[in-house]
Amino acid sequence: MCVAPTATFYNTGLGSCGHFNSDADLVVAVDHATITSFPGATANPNLNPMCGRSMVVTAAGKSVTVTVVDTCPSCASGSVDLSPTAFLQLAPLEVGRLHGITWTLL
Repeated sequence: MCVAPTATFYNTGLGSCGHFNSDADLVVAVDHATITSFPGATANPNLNPMCGRSMVVTAAGKSVTVTVVDTCPSCASGSVDLSPTAFLQLAPLEVGRLHGITWTLL
């Protein structure tokens, strides 16, 4: 069974890319399977080539540009965890989870 990608939000802090971020930053955590299998990824997550890349996340006709700063160990493949500020660009926090999202690395 294939699960459609979703977007949720989380409280930021020290991300797996080795930098501190705040909930006000436009940042994203990428699912574990995607970020660890990205070409050039090593055992050191601080050196992951996805870190620092810009990504456009789209849901229901709205888009937000975010920076990859973390790994989401509980996210399904293709899913992302956004900072609260980034999530608010797509929907109210009360929604909690956005289904059928798409994202593109820039």
